[in-house]
Amino acid sequence: MPVFKAPFNGYSVKFSPFYESRLAVATSQNFGILGNGRLHVIDISPAPVGPGAPRQPITELVSYDTADGVYDVAWSESHDSLLVAAIADGSVKIYDTALPPASNPLRSLHEHTREVSSADYNPTRRDSFLTSSWDDTVKLWTVDRPASVRTFKEHAYCVYSAVWNPRHADVFASASGDCTLRVWDVREPGSTMIIPAHELEILACDWNKYDDCCIATASVDKSIKVWDVRSMTVPISVLNGHGYAVRKVKFSPHRQSLIMSCSYDMSVCLWDYMVEDALVARYDHHTEFAVGVDMSVLVEGLLASTGWDELVYVWQHGTDPRAP
Repeated sequence: MPVFKAPFNGYSVKFSPFYESRLAVATSQNFGILGNGRLHVIDISPAPVGPGAPRQPITELVSYDTADGVYDVAWSESHDSLLVAAIADGSVKIYDTALPPASNPLRSLHEHTREVSSADYNPTRRDSFLTSSWDDTVKLWTVDRPASVRTFKEHAYCVYSAVWNPRHADVFASASGDCTLRVWDVREPGSTMIIPAHELEILACDWNKYDDCCIATASVDKSIKVWDVRSMTVPISVLNGHGYAVRKVKFSPHRQSLIMSCSYDMSVCLWDYMVEDALVARYDHHTEFAVGVDMSVLVEGLLASTGWDELVYVWQHGTDPRAP
């Protein structure tokens, strides 16, 4: 399957919810510590026509340079050309690929006081998005407003991830270095739930797309835990198998019990948390930290990953990501 080589270290990769061959990639120079960033929009060509025809490489549709690293990116759920980027200088930038490069970014929002670690677009309301930051806060924005709608400040340390519930438009979860997972309702003054999910930092979380009470957390403790928010005393499942911190976790949009993860051990794993032998597949194609994963909503089994080796892989589950 095709591979895309970026000039900088990969941080995040996201499939477009509108076009099955389109992806966005967030990258940062010098491992995100200091230097520029670049946001790429790429297209994976369809399979070769006819036997023996060479597979076409990934093509870059457009890229946007930033003065600081890009840590995450989210596609709009309402406009096929809109992207939200989380930037290391604390800004949140909105891009429109339908406009000429000189007209981008469409907007640059400066409220976070430290690195912005994640961006997530509301899949049900489709007009709002969340950002989380190392300034310990989560912010709620709408595309048409120049200032945030609300700031959620309860975490005691960096918030690495904030993710909307797939069914309830007002509910989201946040994962923090303070070792807690918090569940929020934007109509309430404070968080509605606090789960001390791990003993070490929590780097990511994601909701199950078929069970709105089920959420997964990924931690520096090398484990992934799956929780039912109705009874949080013990996790439903604990997935062990990564050798180092688990950087991202993602529930499948097609199969209820399937989870994708990536880790500083350079591997990408697929898990079925409902069976005893949970590890479904382990992919060892990256040669540096694997820090970004996604699963296509439009094509079942189509996976993507990126890492600090500056590579983006797109492949079908069950095949070798490095196969030509």
